[in-house]
Amino acid sequence: MKDFIHFIFELGHLRFVPRSGWSYLRIPDPENDAEHSARVAQIAFVLAVLEKHEDPCRVATIGLFHEIAEIRTNDPNTIAKQYVTSDEDSAVKNQTASIGEAGSKILEMWRECEEHATDAGKIAKDADRLEMMFTAKEYMETGYSDAGDWIISSMALLETDSAKQLAEELKETGSNDWWRKIQYNQFKI
Repeated sequence: MKDFIHFIFELGHLRFVPRSGWSYLRIPDPENDAEHSARVAQIAFVLAVLEKHEDPCRVATIGLFHEIAEIRTNDPNTIAKQYVTSDEDSAVKNQTASIGEAGSKILEMWRECEEHATDAGKIAKDADRLEMMFTAKEYMETGYSDAGDWIISSMALLETDSAKQLAEELKETGSNDWWRKIQYNQFKI
């Protein structure tokens, strides 16, 4: 049981791994990997339903674990990856080796997302990209206009039809529209 306790504490460290790409926009307090992974899992579930995947819960779980290597490797952004390589596969193997069947399943799901060779992996990877695009939209609307570059560059990488449709709709939707809709509908006469 001690190995599971260590693993769970290690997962908690995701809260202290900042999403590093946003530093180029001088965003002072970007989201961390735990926050990112939570929304990826939520988007992955919705996207899996839209794509009519047989197991949306599995796809969401893939999204939840997709960044665990970064506990040990940090979050190497696109620019850093031009100069530095990290062995994320070894990191996840080492993280999960001591927790038996649970570790094997986590490693398998992590690889599915990394390789996006299965439908579940493709959907989870699209959820990862969509989450970043949604975050970019939020940053754009708070004054970081260059965050729009993240949306444009990610759109070309999306693989599923539903992700592409969501991305197109995202361009025309404000991040505050959801609550405005509630407020305006409530007071309609």
